[in-house]
Amino acid sequence: MDVYNVTADAETFTCNAYLALGERAVLVDAGAMDGVVDVIRNHTPSLDAVVLTHQHGDHVGELDAVLDEFDAELYAYGDHDRRSVELADGDQVMIGDEAFDVVYTPGHADDHVSLVSENTLFSGDVVVHDDGAFDYGSFGRTDMAGQSRERLIESIEDLLDRMPDGVAHMYAGHGDTFEGDVRDVVETALERAEKREPKYPDE
Repeated sequence: MDVYNVTADAETFTCNAYLALGERAVLVDAGAMDGVVDVIRNHTPSLDAVVLTHQHGDHVGELDAVLDEFDAELYAYGDHDRRSVELADGDQVMIGDEAFDVVYTPGHADDHVSLVSENTLFSGDVVVHDDGAFDYGSFGRTDMAGQSRERLIESIEDLLDRMPDGVAHMYAGHGDTFEGDVRDVVETALERAEKREPKYPDE
């Protein structure tokens, strides 16, 4: 499975939006970068689906443009007027060439899901490799309205319980991609979250 970060060259704030090519061409999050449709078209003439990890603005800013251009199905946990498929915890969805389990992982967002296969994790914002606060294992912010550090901790624990040991590719909503022992990165993020200290000094 080939995975491309189609918002890698963004000059404004956006999430990482990942295009996975294989048996199905699937975009994980749409991002908020003007021109993302053109970047996707550089890689594929068609798109089967967009799968959302959650619906914060930096993840869905260009969603309508992508759906309009490609007439793709929209998979989402939270309600959306263009949703084709409602995701639920325990569902399975094909992304590229791999079957991914849907793991409900709220805390950073009430509608947050992570997607995990035998080899790959799309973690959205619940866990990232690096984000300016921490390197090698950070976690989504929980200091804004509707967020919960306690629920995020539970979500990371759930993710670890359901993530195979062999996962070696991590594609997070922010920061760099990671190749290697993904479980160790997620465990490190959990340890940091469990300290219950402010992630950023001004929290």
